[in-house]
Amino acid sequence: MTETGRAARHPVTLGDVAEAAGALRDIVSRTPLLENADVNAALGGRLLIKAECAQRTGAFKIRGAYNCIRQLSEAERARGAITYSSGNHALGVALAAQLLGSSALIVMPSDVPPAKMAAARALGAEIATFERDSESSDDVVEQLRARTGRIVVPPSADPHVLAGAGTVALETHEQAQELGAGLDAVLVPCGGGGLTASTAVVMHALSPETQVYAAEPELFDDTRRSLKAGKPIPNPKGRRTICDAIMTPIPNDVTFPINLDLLAGGLVASDEEVCAAMRFAFDHYKIVVEPGAAVGIAAVLSGGIDIKGKAIATIVTGGNVDPARFCALLNGEMIS
Repeated sequence: MTETGRAARHPVTLGDVAEAAGALRDIVSRTPLLENADVNAALGGRLLIKAECAQRTGAFKIRGAYNCIRQLSEAERARGAITYSSGNHALGVALAAQLLGSSALIVMPSDVPPAKMAAARALGAEIATFERDSESSDDVVEQLRARTGRIVVPPSADPHVLAGAGTVALETHEQAQELGAGLDAVLVPCGGGGLTASTAVVMHALSPETQVYAAEPELFDDTRRSLKAGKPIPNPKGRRTICDAIMTPIPNDVTFPINLDLLAGGLVASDEEVCAAMRFAFDHYKIVVEPGAAVGIAAVLSGGIDIKGKAIATIVTGGNVDPARFCALLNGEMIS
């Protein structure tokens, strides 16, 4: 298979991402790529942190949500958007709908942190809840879509959402070049796999020597196990992790083929390692990182990937965590 042939199989291309970047230029922030010389000296390599926690709505999800909703017709926008989300995509869809004169209905697990539900409602979204262990989010979304006529804006399984998410990787590549850092690897916190897939597409096109890894909680490593098996493998039901933003049940059929084709592999981190990574990011980079966004940092600090003599970037996908919960997790209190 030629490189062109491989790219042609994917539902999103570098051109799609570049087009989305132009459309998003005045909508999203160009978040910083952070580096700390003292940390680098201690690690023996360069750790670059893409701080999407500083993005509008506190996470990267606004990029894909806006890029998708902006391409709906006027009649479709009038019908409104519907999606599933455990938090960050909800905020992205809610704000994007607001900015584009539409409305949003969000299907959320009943056990998500109350602050995330409140934040979505504050942006004008309507919330419907479901039980994570006994109901399917896809089924609930489909039932409500059929009843309301709203347009589905998926968290990851959509080419326009993927193109918007890919702008994170495009910026990361540009900023690394500005810092004179040839990236050996990029680590991406992985739930549905959309940001992971779009990052892999961008890096494959612009820096094919850069390896891209999915980073997951050790109890929700469906992508890592699926990559090894060569087919989607679900997570066992009933498990929990502090990384609520990336507690997905199984890789989806849009993003997984891209990840299977382009990823170097998967990395995992325990909840304890994630807490330590959150504290590390706060101490050394002065940023607030939500648990699911810290798994890439955790993988580096725990030795899941060797950073010595290398330049490794990790995307901090969001910073939406309740202050009390953040403080408890920084102190190592394993709360869910």
